[in-house]
Amino acid sequence: MRRRLFAAIALTLVATAVPVSAEAGRSTLQRDADGIVATGVTGVLARETSPHGSRTAVSGVRVRPDGRFRIGSTNKVLVGTVVLQLVAEGRMRLDDSVEKWLPGLTAGTEYDGRKITVRQLLQHTAGISDESFPNIASAEQYYERRYLVHTEEAIVQAGLKNKPTFPPGKGWTYSNTGYDLVGLVIKAVTGRTWYDEVDRRIVRPLHLRDTYFPRTDPRIAGPHARGYTRFTAGEYTDTTDVIDADASGGYISTLKDLDRILRSIFDGRLLARAQLDELTTTVETDETAELVWRNPRYGLGVFSRDLPCGGRVWIPGGDQIGFKTRAAVSADGRRSVVVSMSTQLYDSMDALLAQEKAASKLIDEVMCR
Repeated sequence: MRRRLFAAIALTLVATAVPVSAEAGRSTLQRDADGIVATGVTGVLARETSPHGSRTAVSGVRVRPDGRFRIGSTNKVLVGTVVLQLVAEGRMRLDDSVEKWLPGLTAGTEYDGRKITVRQLLQHTAGISDESFPNIASAEQYYERRYLVHTEEAIVQAGLKNKPTFPPGKGWTYSNTGYDLVGLVIKAVTGRTWYDEVDRRIVRPLHLRDTYFPRTDPRIAGPHARGYTRFTAGEYTDTTDVIDADASGGYISTLKDLDRILRSIFDGRLLARAQLDELTTTVETDETAELVWRNPRYGLGVFSRDLPCGGRVWIPGGDQIGFKTRAAVSADGRRSVVVSMSTQLYDSMDALLAQEKAASKLIDEVMCR
C-alpha cells in the first residue's frame, strides 16, 4: 500500500545561491512544475521559500495551492524529530536497544532485540525485513485492500517472522517496518502514540491548521486534488481514498504547513544543535537510491544528496498511494521547496525515473538559485 524507497526524503544545503530576479524565479518554478505534468502527472503543487518570501506554482487539473495531500514517508522525519526531542530531554538514548523498551518482543524470532538500536531503526541499518509490509501493486489490489487497517503492532509482528536482511549495523535497506518499531518505542517511552507526540511536539507548537493524522479515515478532509496511480501504461486509477497510516507514513498536510515543519526542524525551532547534528549524521545507502540521486546518504529520517551546483541538500519526501511528495531544505532552514504530485507513475521504471528526474530538476533550480 505504500511508500517505496523513493518516498523518504529530507535535506540540507551547503551551496551558494545564484542571483536571479523574482520574476525569473516565478517563471522557472512554473516551467518546472509544468515539466513534471508533462511526464504524465495529473497535478502538481510547488512552493519555494527564501529570506525574500515564498512563491507557489500550480500545474495540471483540479489542483489548488492550499490543497491537502498525503505526505507519505516525509512522515519519517517527524518520527525522527520526536525521538531526538525525547533524547534531548534525557528520557531515552539513540543507542538504547529495542529490548530495553520492548522486552521480549523479538523472542522466538531470528532477530535479537538486544543488538538492535533505535539509531539503527531510524537509519535503516537494523536489518528489519520489509517483506511483509502492506503493499498495493495493481488496481485490483487497490480495490481489495484500500480499507484494510494495519496497526504498527501487526506490521511489526508480521515483519519479525521474516529473516533479517542483514545483522544489525552491517548494511542498509529501506525499512518501513523498522519505523513502525520506532513508533512502538515512542509509545513505550511516553505512554502516548507516536502521532500524539507529533501533534503535541510539532503540529500544535507550530500552529498548523491543515496538518493531521487520519488514523482509519480513508478520506482526505478539506480541499484536495484527486490522487491517481498508473499501475498500467495509459491507465490511471483514482487511488485518493485509502486507509494507510502508521509510523512509517500517513500524515496529511499542505505545501505551507509542510514547508514550515521542515524549515523549523533545521532552523533550531524544533531541534537543538546537538540533536540536529545527530539527525544529519548520515550513512551510505544502496544502489536503488543511486538510481535517482547523486551520492545519496541517509540520516535519521531524511536523505541527503549532492546538488549540481555544489554542496549537499537534505531531501525529506515520500510516496503514499496516489500522491508523491518531494522536498528540500537548507542547513539553516532559510531556503526550502516542497513539491506535491497527485500521481504515482508505477507502470514502468522509465516512467518512474522520468517523474523523479523532473521533480529533482525543480528542486535543483530552487536550491541552486
